[in-house]
Amino acid sequence: MKLTRRLFLKLSALLSWSAASSASIGAEPDAVLPFGKDNPQLDSLTTGQWWQKGLPSAAQKENNNAKGKGKNAGGQPPAPSMDVPREEVVCFAFYTQQNGVLKMSAQLFPLKPGEERVARLEVQRDGQWREIAKGEVHYPGWDAHFRVEGWDGSKNVSYRVRHGEKAMFEGLIRRDPVEKDVIVVANMSCNSSRTIGPRSEIVENLRAQDPDVLFFGGDQTYRHTEHTAGWIEFGLQFRDVIRDRPTVCIPDDHDVGHGNLWGEEGGQSHIPGDADGGYRYPPAYVNQVQRQQSWHLPDSPDPAPVSRDISVYFTRMTVGGIDFAILEDRKFKTGPAGKIPQMGPRPDHINDPSYDPKSIDLPGLELLGARQEKFLREWSQNYSGGAEMKCVLSATAFCGAVHMHGGPNSRLLADLDCNGWPQSGRNRALREIRRAWAPHLCGDQHLAVVVKHGIDEFGDGPFSFTSPAIVNTIYGRWWHPLDEKPGPNPVSNSPLPWTGDFKDGLGNPISMLAYANPENMQDEKQRADGYGLIRFNKKTRKITFECWPRFSKVGDGDKAQFPGWPITVSMENNDGRKVTGWLPELVFENGTNPVVQVIEDATGEVLYTVRAHGSRFHPRVYSAGKHTIKLGKDKPDAQTLAGLEPKSIDDSGRRVMKL
Repeated sequence: MKLTRRLFLKLSALLSWSAASSASIGAEPDAVLPFGKDNPQLDSLTTGQWWQKGLPSAAQKENNNAKGKGKNAGGQPPAPSMDVPREEVVCFAFYTQQNGVLKMSAQLFPLKPGEERVARLEVQRDGQWREIAKGEVHYPGWDAHFRVEGWDGSKNVSYRVRHGEKAMFEGLIRRDPVEKDVIVVANMSCNSSRTIGPRSEIVENLRAQDPDVLFFGGDQTYRHTEHTAGWIEFGLQFRDVIRDRPTVCIPDDHDVGHGNLWGEEGGQSHIPGDADGGYRYPPAYVNQVQRQQSWHLPDSPDPAPVSRDISVYFTRMTVGGIDFAILEDRKFKTGPAGKIPQMGPRPDHINDPSYDPKSIDLPGLELLGARQEKFLREWSQNYSGGAEMKCVLSATAFCGAVHMHGGPNSRLLADLDCNGWPQSGRNRALREIRRAWAPHLCGDQHLAVVVKHGIDEFGDGPFSFTSPAIVNTIYGRWWHPLDEKPGPNPVSNSPLPWTGDFKDGLGNPISMLAYANPENMQDEKQRADGYGLIRFNKKTRKITFECWPRFSKVGDGDKAQFPGWPITVSMENNDGRKVTGWLPELVFENGTNPVVQVIEDATGEVLYTVRAHGSRFHPRVYSAGKHTIKLGKDKPDAQTLAGLEPKSIDDSGRRVMKL
């Protein structure tokens, strides 16, 4: 047989893989305490000789101090058994695809000595199962990953992840639904580990509603020091819906073992509560959590790690023409302790109504950080990959849309854990999101709300939907104005009494459209558990926010949702600045739906960049003076129309530019 260059490369790769896998097959774990002797509690249920022991001494000490007999730290019931029949060791898998690259993560139960440390990905083609990738099973963590280049996203493909001879997990890699007029996103977060067992009510609803994308926005587990066991528990709860659709999953504070997190670009926290900024646990543990939950996301455009070699995962993903910016809104955030005046019992809590919000919005404080702000700016102007509408995903809200914390009578004025602080960073982030006419989806707050952000004035920013907690037993929150009155401009005919314009405790203007307060935290059917569903209509450019209680029934229609939902808004209203004039209406004779960018000449500010829909687009502006329009297929880089002056709304319709 002739040894061609192509055959040589294939043989070299095979030999390299064989050598690597031979070294790992049957290999014993090389560290009983993989995160060091100072952290024996980290992943203790899945490391060392996990199959021979109960809780180690450090974890047992936490258990003895916990609330409730037979529960571990924080009053949580025990995690599921990690010792399963060997044909069940592949717990679950999930994936994304972007630009011809399929990325899939598989989570295994812990393996025993002598069991191979390799997982295999097979797909069904022409009625036959064919192996297309292998992945090392990492220790600690027991996760494996597959990256497949040249993936054809136009076809549905059945897959299975295998380990050994019998263990497998099966699912479907869906075709990119570019032909659908409406793309549906499920928005979920805060999955309390105090309530164990299946999430069957939510999973059954989701399978009936059949979303195109799942977004898990953080706190997938609250087992702070036992992430692998908690992550496996999450997988058991949701694998029947994540197995067959693209899933975005990003860790938040509880996933990495924190009550609150200010990442400080990878710094080290040194005080109780971690408000000085940085991470409490070793970088290896943080990176493992991020790897298990987020490796499968499309590659980050700026992958350089932050300090202490902690990895990043902020990125972009497009599904069915909806272009998602996925942010890490706590990794770069400044910790408040020692950097701003303390005005409460904790560095991150303020309860003095006489304080000036400007006194804590100081130079040098970061929210998203310069790297993510740059990423957002570039993303907002780039519609490649078939993007038609845009959306931002992150862990928490860019405001403090909460009054009561932890109990229905526990009022807190300002919580710096939300992304309403620092205010300057919050406003920069919202301006970038507004330039894309994008809504923001998040979780974390344990209170479902839809708000319209204000930046310089009420209503001039984008809409934001904070999902309810999946299971709301950790820390209830309530929207409850002190005067128990609606704000100015309340929602007409709303069943909720306290909608309208308010300022949060950080001085940020917000317009409350809907909220879902818990009625009784002791009754699981009245805790306001649930999830969000968002429908992006590419044809009408409308966005509908739905909010579903955990125990609702899809067949009951809109009446099954929380009062105040559904809410439908126009995409263009994510930019709520007052329109003062109109540039010439653009008529596209070739039907290409180009990208249109409008720039204010006096300041050089990009006002917005959007993809036109249909044969006409009428650019609006917010000031007098000259403006520039740029157009292009996927970016505004092909044609420039300069020196355009707006006309009033009354006479603008008489000017047309054919292109």
